[in-house]
Amino acid sequence: MLAADYPVRITYFADIRFPLERANGIQTMETCHALAVRGHHVTLAVRPDTRKPARDPYAFYGLPRHERLRIEVAPVSGPAMARRLGYLAFAAGRGMGRGRADVLFTRDLGVASMMLGFPRALRPPVVYESHGYAPDVASALPDLVATATRPSRSKLRRLTSREARVWRDAEGYVTITRGLADELARRHGPRDRIAVVPDGARIRPPGGSSTPDGRATPDRSVKPAPAHDEGGQTSNFAKNGDLTPPPGVVGYAGHLYAWKGVDVLLRALARVPAARGLIVGGHGVEPDLGRLKAQAEELGIAERVTFTGLVEPEQVPAYLERSDVLALPNPESAISTHFTSPLKLFEYMAAGRAIIASDLPAIREVLRHEVHALLVPPGDAEALGAAIERLLGDRVLAGRLAAAAQQTVVDYGWDRRAERLEALFTQVVE
Repeated sequence: MLAADYPVRITYFADIRFPLERANGIQTMETCHALAVRGHHVTLAVRPDTRKPARDPYAFYGLPRHERLRIEVAPVSGPAMARRLGYLAFAAGRGMGRGRADVLFTRDLGVASMMLGFPRALRPPVVYESHGYAPDVASALPDLVATATRPSRSKLRRLTSREARVWRDAEGYVTITRGLADELARRHGPRDRIAVVPDGARIRPPGGSSTPDGRATPDRSVKPAPAHDEGGQTSNFAKNGDLTPPPGVVGYAGHLYAWKGVDVLLRALARVPAARGLIVGGHGVEPDLGRLKAQAEELGIAERVTFTGLVEPEQVPAYLERSDVLALPNPESAISTHFTSPLKLFEYMAAGRAIIASDLPAIREVLRHEVHALLVPPGDAEALGAAIERLLGDRVLAGRLAAAAQQTVVDYGWDRRAERLEALFTQVVE
């Protein structure tokens, strides 16, 4: 194993409040931890969460401390622009200071572009991880996320220039889907030292749990906290901290943004009277949670849909395992069609439950229809409802699909992700 003989010193730059409950934070921490477990020396450089009391990131993400993972918090504060400039200055100093790393790793386009502006003799190699073609994502977001603002033409030009520069000059490049790698090559031309490295999951055997590096261990299941409605009352099937749902529960976990398709799932549930919905995620202060609750009321299904609101990352698997079917209803969009590698897709596969997902190219890179999941046309509530009815009515099929997905996800553990990344790091430091 490379890690045993040739450990790499990695500095990972993440200009995010930390610990962050969103997929970005989860993926960042899991990736860094898995690299440390494999023997590399990792420094994760983040900024503080000034809105909440300090929290232990290891406890927050349900991970044991590791001596080779060091978390540095940038001393930044003030308004957003001041925090950003402060973090960039911190990153520049950390990246080129004494005892610098062998590799600078980031999924922040601005940080990558800044680092590449310094002469190669003064900095380590830069590896950038792309989660989407930046100008397209920025243009699409205002139509998909209520709080996003439409970018100006000058901002889009800057993003296009940065994207091309990082593609051209970064010593290593990572994409999370093959479709994204192909799109970037089409726009900017071919390049070497590129790796397609999907997101990952903690791998659990049936009835068991996982190690933090994604490998199976004996059962140490997490008991989920009780789910609450918007008023803070315990939900109709989560009493006293025990989430034991009746048969026919369709689960969803993740963001509630419009481009996630939860509205399609609600319309599908309205077509299946025997089904109940369990929607895990969403902030009470964000408009999407209220929008979806109002939609459930309008559809007449509010009594059989539970919205848990935000839960800590380590609690999510326990909720997933108490669903009968898990839904990934992404609509067709510039973000989800080719670019996204949903973290929850791999979490669903690891949960050992039957999956229904939108039939999109990015999803088909991982799942095959009727083999690992049922794939339905994106945005089609009728087809999604029919698939829900089919799986709830055919437990043999549901079990077969769940078992196949759970077997396949073994190749997508965080340890496997770290292994794929270290192969690229080896190339750039040689």
